[in-house]
Amino acid sequence: MNIDIRPILPEDVAAIAALARVIWQATYPGIVPRDQIEYMLAQRYDHARLADALEDPRKWLVQAFVDACRAGFACGEVCEGEFKLDKLYVHPDFQRQGVGGALVAHMAGIASGAGYPCMILAVNKRNEQAIRAYHKHGFSVREARKVDIGHGFVMDDYIMEKRV
Repeated sequence: MNIDIRPILPEDVAAIAALARVIWQATYPGIVPRDQIEYMLAQRYDHARLADALEDPRKWLVQAFVDACRAGFACGEVCEGEFKLDKLYVHPDFQRQGVGGALVAHMAGIASGAGYPCMILAVNKRNEQAIRAYHKHGFSVREARKVDIGHGFVMDDYIMEKRV
């Protein structure tokens, strides 16, 4: 299997938003309420917001293809003086096939190249599959954090860290 990681370009925004919707609807029911899923998708994957992120020099957005199929995407950003893996999502059909690991390795290379000694991420405490995958790729739990994201919703996450 050939995994090709490429930058997300403006013409990819609609496809990334659609991919996010498929992944979130397959992953998060049972972890967070459906209305929170819809709220977060609207908040984070609005086309204008994604397009703006492409223009931000503190953000790196990439997508992974397996052969000709868009299989996943990731976003890294500088946040409070640390390199944060803000998004990492893999389509269910491509999970456990190395796509997530390739995206983690790619982002770790960006973090290291930019001079950051580690990479952090936030993962929902109930997303056991993702937590196992992050442990497999060298992350460990640094702390637990609850964040009010508005409209009565809370993100109840672990902050995980990986030395790069």
